[in-house]
Formats: sequence, structure tokens, C-alpha cells
Amino acid sequence: MRIDDLRTSDNIEDRRGSGPSFPGGGGGLGLGTVVVLGLLGWALGIDPRILIGGAEMATQMRPAPQHAQPVGKAGVPTDDIGQFVAKVLGETEDVWGKVLKQEMGRDYVRPKLVLFSGATNSACGFAQAAMGPFYCPTDQRIYLDTSFFRDMQRKLGGGGDFAYAYVIAHEVGHHVENVLGILPRVQQAQRRSSSQAEANALSVRVELMADCLAGVWAKAMNERHRNITEQDVRQALNTAAAIGDDRLQKESRGYAVPDSFTHGSSEQRMRWFMTGMKGGSVRGCNTFNQQRV
Repeated sequence: MRIDDLRTSDNIEDRRGSGPSFPGGGGGLGLGTVVVLGLLGWALGIDPRILIGGAEMATQMRPAPQHAQPVGKAGVPTDDIGQFVAKVLGETEDVWGKVLKQEMGRDYVRPKLVLFSGATNSACGFAQAAMGPFYCPTDQRIYLDTSFFRDMQRKLGGGGDFAYAYVIAHEVGHHVENVLGILPRVQQAQRRSSSQAEANALSVRVELMADCLAGVWAKAMNERHRNITEQDVRQALNTAAAIGDDRLQKESRGYAVPDSFTHGSSEQRMRWFMTGMKGGSVRGCNTFNQQRV
């Protein structure tokens, strides 16, 4: 993936090296919750990322009390990985500013992206590297510890610039869902859910739509810059497959439990990413009008 032509965004808050900041109140996953989920996953033979991911999704959808936020350096980072993230973010801003207006008649509100190392605080609660990147609708920020990119290579069998861009674009996809009012509606539906399996199924649709929106962004970017190769797409698909709930569960305990999925299977994640990349349409990413996803 070539990034030379991409505009650099300054909507970055760099908290790396500032040390962990712990929340002063409720509203999200606290350190104790993360530790308990990690121990529970170890005891049950379940990948802790699955438990943390499900809890994190539910937490993000719930409004949280506001508390003091750590302050990082605003503006464009000077290191290579920070520059890369800023360029990808800049391209999401340019693409969604145009696509949402043309297709949906909506103005795009640009989110902030917080870079942190190890742990930090968010309006959705405590954030740490083990949770992976996530979007908090309460403060409209994306939280990213770039060590996740290293983990993609070492632990998940993924990697490559376009794969990393896909991860960022997926989280931006959640922000697009929020701009369109989808996340609040899903939150209400989850509260009315008759079972955890039903609530999980809604979470899966949210995640698959974000995968599809990442594909829409990739198609639009490539039309603008001609900067994606077939190898790049394979890298992104490998990453989507590596973080499928079924693969993570099978690797951790030898079998998968579909009712517990919160992000979608490997096949679903790859298919919906390609749906967005081939179709290039926001409306084509509506996973909620499908009987099955």
C-alpha cells in the first residue's frame, strides 16, 4: 500500500509514553474487570480477547459518567508509525466527508484518534492494549495502541500496511455508524434483548457493517490514488480471517460457540469487507436488513 499521496490528519492525540491513566469512576471496563475476564478466559480455555471484546462492545454502547481525561500531544506525530496512522486517518476523513454527503446527505464529523501505549482512560472506561483498538461513541474517539500491529504479525498471522489500515478503517467505520445513528439504535435494541445470544447477534451485525464500511473506504481510496495491490487485499483478508470469532475460539479451546460470537466468523468478516470493497456503497453495507449475515 502506497501512502505518499495521502493527506496527513492532525486529529491525533498522542498519549504514548505518558504512562497508564486509571479511571476515577464507572462507565466502562475497569482494570479489575479486565483482569477478571482474563483469568476467567484462562480458566475456561477461552481466548481472553473474546470475553474482553464482548464486554468492551457492551460497555461502549452504554453512556458513561464523564471524568477527567488524560491530555496527550495534539497534532501530527513525528515517528514513522504515528505518521502512517495520521495519513490513514486523513484519508478516512477525506473519503467519508465526500461519500456520506453524496450518498446519505450527512455531514461527516471527524473523530479524534488517541495513540497510547499500554493503558489509558476513555469516556467508555479503561483501555488497555489487550483489548485491541476500539471506538468509543461517548467521546467519539478511536483508541489505538500500535503494539497491536506487532501482535497482528506475531500472534495473529496478519500484517502489512494495508492490513493495518483496514484495522483503523474498521474503527472509523464504527464512527460512521455512530454518525448515521445506528449505534444508539443498536444500544436500545440490546437493552430489549431477551437473551445474551440475541444481544451478541446485534453486536455481530455492528462489527460486520464496520468491516463492510472499511471496504467502502478502501475502494474509494484506491479510486483516488491507485495505491492498493492484490497482495494488499490478501493481507487485509488474512487479517479479517485471523480475528474471526470462530478461529479465535477454536485456537483457544478447540471448538466454536456461534451464540457467543460478538464480531463474526472469519468467513463473515472477509465476505463483508469484500462486499464493501466491490460495491463501494454505504447502503450495501446495511447488515441489519439481512435475515442472515
